[in-house]
Amino acid sequence: MTVVPPEHPRQKFRVLFVSRERHRLPLDAVQRRKWDSIGEHLDYRVLAAAPAGYPTRSERFRLSGPARPRFLDGALYYFRLPGRIVRELREFAPDAAVIQGVHEMVAFLLARKLARAATKGILDVQGDWRAVTRLYASRARRLLTPLNDALAPPAVRRADGIRAISQHAVELVRELGAEPTAVFPPYVDAEVFQRRTPVPLPERPVALFVGVLEEYKNVDGLERAWREVAARVPDASLHIVGDGTLTAVAERLVRDYGTRWDRALDAEGVAAAMDGSWLFVLPSRAEGLGRVLVEAACRGRALVGAARGGIPDVVADGENGYLVDPDDVASLADALVRILSDRTLAERLGEAARRTGQEWSITAEEFAAKIARLVGDTLSQ
Repeated sequence: MTVVPPEHPRQKFRVLFVSRERHRLPLDAVQRRKWDSIGEHLDYRVLAAAPAGYPTRSERFRLSGPARPRFLDGALYYFRLPGRIVRELREFAPDAAVIQGVHEMVAFLLARKLARAATKGILDVQGDWRAVTRLYASRARRLLTPLNDALAPPAVRRADGIRAISQHAVELVRELGAEPTAVFPPYVDAEVFQRRTPVPLPERPVALFVGVLEEYKNVDGLERAWREVAARVPDASLHIVGDGTLTAVAERLVRDYGTRWDRALDAEGVAAAMDGSWLFVLPSRAEGLGRVLVEAACRGRALVGAARGGIPDVVADGENGYLVDPDDVASLADALVRILSDRTLAERLGEAARRTGQEWSITAEEFAAKIARLVGDTLSQ
């Protein structure tokens, strides 16, 4: 039997979205377009987090602010999550829940049992869960690696439906004997990144990095590589956008090389930064896909990415950019130098990247329709 979403808006499937993502309320224009589109297809509620100083509640969002003491924020979030999910299962009574991450899925499975609910759980696999305790945040988290590795397999296998964002994510799921219900990439804002004609490269060569300043993003490797780049291409500059525990890396780059550093930019600002660069670099040691790669590709910028995770799904070595070993600083430096010292090459790679962006990106409307289809397919099983 195939379940088809009812046409009457009051009979839309009720879906709870659960993640550790931090949402800023009120939503900015980019996020509003995404969630408004989802609201056209589904009656939804979001259970997630909020940054310090931002509201934690709206009509559809139920968020938790940072915990105190700060170093226990993550642990307390996951400790409280099953109870928060139980409350939503009883009050909102969703038909399905879309759960971003295996740890959140473990919390959902426990909450569903406690609430004696029939809500189906859809696991949203966006990256390698094994990296969470190996490369993310504090070194103390590495002590949880055995527990992390033990919890992930049953969480994947007991999911009622699975969405994977890349071929890498598909392979992770299949390694555990499961099969994705659907495979599709993250939403890319069409208004900001797709529909504007890419602008010519700026006069001076600029490399851009956008991402959290954490170990798994390999910003420390980028710093070491930039020492060589600065020596070989003196007129090149680096622009970093991001914040995190490795702010000392950005501070040294600013001090030693005059690097431009923005702790945060909105989507319009990120698009402008891409337009002001020759290439986009993402040297991550672990990455589910790297939506920002797709965004940079949409702006027609050459790509330099690590040959890890889902990055090779987007970066075609020698075609729209270069793939490098994230542990090989020399190869990262060589790739950056090759593009930053050759405008014609940067333009050729950027043109190919533009086509990649068009192939990979999906609009808010397309993303919402795919989510609704995923929910319907899962409920029909």
